[in-house]
Amino acid sequence: MDAEIISVGTELALGQIVNTNAPKLAQELTSLDIKVPYQVTVFDDHAQIQDAIHAAWSRADLIFVCGGLGPTTDDVTLQSTADALGVELSVDQDHWNWIQETFKDRGITLPEENIRQARYLAGSTILANPVGLALGSWYEDAGKVVVVLPGPPSEFTGMLEQSVHPLLVERFGTGRAIASRTLNFLGRPESQLMAEVEEATAGFEHMTVTSYVQPSQIQLRINVYDLPTDQADQLLDQVSEKILEIERPYYFGDGDDCTLAQVVVEMLKDAGKKVTGAESLTGGLFQSTLCSVPGASNVFDGGFVTYAASAKESLVGVDKDVVDEYGVVSSQTAAQMAEKSRQKIDADFGVAFTGVAGPDDLEGQPAGTVWLGLAQRDQPTQTKVLHLAGYIGRQAIRNLSVQYGLQMLYQALKK
Repeated sequence: MDAEIISVGTELALGQIVNTNAPKLAQELTSLDIKVPYQVTVFDDHAQIQDAIHAAWSRADLIFVCGGLGPTTDDVTLQSTADALGVELSVDQDHWNWIQETFKDRGITLPEENIRQARYLAGSTILANPVGLALGSWYEDAGKVVVVLPGPPSEFTGMLEQSVHPLLVERFGTGRAIASRTLNFLGRPESQLMAEVEEATAGFEHMTVTSYVQPSQIQLRINVYDLPTDQADQLLDQVSEKILEIERPYYFGDGDDCTLAQVVVEMLKDAGKKVTGAESLTGGLFQSTLCSVPGASNVFDGGFVTYAASAKESLVGVDKDVVDEYGVVSSQTAAQMAEKSRQKIDADFGVAFTGVAGPDDLEGQPAGTVWLGLAQRDQPTQTKVLHLAGYIGRQAIRNLSVQYGLQMLYQALKK
């Protein structure tokens, strides 16, 4: 069967914000062996939404209309969908009462327009919103299904996972679902990684391996087709192990949502260890990345942002003679930043970042030159130099520096 995704939003159509919902939904449908040959994006406009639904009705059995379910006058998706289908809108009174109570508890005046978020397509199955206010609708007629979902990614994802997925499996499950596994890597050029993976997996059938480059990692997705669940899982295990025989030094975890920061925080928690950071070019990004992970307070008490040489000396205790002799962009400075920050906080690990984010050179070093330091209690301090491409830009250099610092910490924790 075929599905179609209609994304509603003037900002999406103008390219002012990135549409993350449509790819997520397409992946979900593909995993259930539901093809998505058409995806369209339209303005918040009655006529455009109705035209898109009419076109989708002629070529798809399952139609998703995503976005524009807010309380303001430009949120016209639900009414436009009702008009296109020739149905009325109903109000879920229990949900409307809950919205009113929620605003009252927060001490916020509730505009009457918010009743829009308690409306749904008459005759449809109501889709609960686990993290927002607007309801969704699952409407069936003449063998076709129209699903209306909110646009904010957190609401969309929550509703997709908790409300829509079970209905998709029940209504459209074919028994030929695509089984997938995502492996995450850092530190390998994509072309080299894929060349080695293709060679390693050449003898397997019923599967493909694709790569997806993200700012902080490369994801490999293994897809297995048309096999019973137990055989698919076995094949996923075999292919994963074959890949990791070659690429394990660059691997850090499974899953679409896996991040190196999450893995490192969990490893530190499991080991009962704590970490600190001393940062120059990254300006606190390493520490912020750690603290974005729930539970980081168990492994991180505090750290240092020492942008200037004087701050490295006065706050962390880097020897002035070291800076004068070797410069701030050096192995020696990175090592002292790591070890002395670790000592000051009494942490088990200290991670240091010093280098050139660009666009200008520093101390004769080009943009992208970064020294990392890793100090570990009762172990020799390690340093590592990165030669990142200056053309990727200042922020990308900072982001990658943090990821490589996390990788050093990850590798130390694995030993």
